[in-house]
Amino acid sequence: MSVPDRASPKANLSVLDGVAMMVGIIVGVGIFKTPALVAAQASSEAAVIGLWLIGGAVTLAGALVYAELGAAYPSTGGEYHYLDRALDRSVSILFAWARVTVIQTGAIAAVAFVFGDYAGQLLPLGRYSQAIYAALAILVFTAINLAGASPGTRAQHLFTGGTVLTIAVVVAISLASEGSGNTGTPPPAATGGGWGLAMIFILLTYGGWNEAAYLSAELKDARRAMVRVLVFSIAAVAAIYLLFNIAVLHVLGLEGLRASAALGTDLMRRTTGDAGAWLVGIVVCCAALSTLNGTIFTGVRVYHAVGRDVPALRRFGIWDPHGQKPTMALLTQGAIAMALVAFGAVSRDGFQAIVEYTAPVFWFFLFLVGVSLFRLRRLEPERERPFRVPLYPLTPAFFCATCAYLLYSSVAYTGLGALLGVIVLVAGIPLLFLRRA
Repeated sequence: MSVPDRASPKANLSVLDGVAMMVGIIVGVGIFKTPALVAAQASSEAAVIGLWLIGGAVTLAGALVYAELGAAYPSTGGEYHYLDRALDRSVSILFAWARVTVIQTGAIAAVAFVFGDYAGQLLPLGRYSQAIYAALAILVFTAINLAGASPGTRAQHLFTGGTVLTIAVVVAISLASEGSGNTGTPPPAATGGGWGLAMIFILLTYGGWNEAAYLSAELKDARRAMVRVLVFSIAAVAAIYLLFNIAVLHVLGLEGLRASAALGTDLMRRTTGDAGAWLVGIVVCCAALSTLNGTIFTGVRVYHAVGRDVPALRRFGIWDPHGQKPTMALLTQGAIAMALVAFGAVSRDGFQAIVEYTAPVFWFFLFLVGVSLFRLRRLEPERERPFRVPLYPLTPAFFCATCAYLLYSSVAYTGLGALLGVIVLVAGIPLLFLRRA
């Protein structure tokens, strides 16, 4: 008994430590891409700001749901474990399939396209510059992980800090400059599903809040500290994102924001010239590559669960003892992500096409995770819950309703990408007949 006790996580994180971790996890390179897509779906500058505020509220509700599940049912399997316990093994296996083929590989391709946008601004390679850079990035970092030489966590933290610092600098310079609010011809006006589609992009940018579930065991006085960590960290992220959008609108205006392909460089080019644009572009590229590496590294972990529960796919979860890596999983994940880059290359916007591809599947399973909280409360009322969602059942009901609305919006108002994502999910149904009884 003493060995497991010594090996268990220690509750030594303060509220400040938890807030710092959460802000670092959530804030990423997406904020340098998604505001333009959100603006294309909004009718005014006030609507843009209002949508980002709503996104913060939805994010907080979702984080609270995940915090209770993570505290009551700690597992490295995360959502896979919750769905398995609350609903059925078939649902969890289908989620694992979706994560492998749609959700995580889609995230890899989306981050790669952000890198491609900014790298293409720095050194254009022609019409398919964005996709070429995206494919090269996936290829290189998959190879790095195959070699067992994944960049360390210090590098990840360094680039996260650099991203936050870059946002702060861009905001300060932009707000201090003279706003012009002009430029060019904006994209076509949004149709009826504008707000729903805008929220998909916003909540993608707030992504990472589900990691809060894994902090619960290491926070001092987790019952009280968890709520404080979640509220303070998401409030901080929302403030960062709001200030960035205000700065962008101040310099570029709504039409200029809609037309921007690389916000960071466009802002700095307008305020400090080409030198500033180059510097920001390089920082964003580095941060995107760091995020890409982390996404590739964590993405293959779910293959172990699939191999355990579906014997026919066991080889995908086998780890190479010489370097501690799942070789087959990395190769498969890289191949799927490269195929998604090829799909994005022939679309009107690679990043948007990939977001549309992942959105219906992502929100479907997030809705099921929210439902799992209700079901587990009913199935296991005596279960010890170190943290409980405030204002139950209103908070999880609000989260589930939002997920349902975004699932509807992602199907009704998106393009071919969404249909392709649903088809890939359905293609995983035969796995249910191969699972272990």
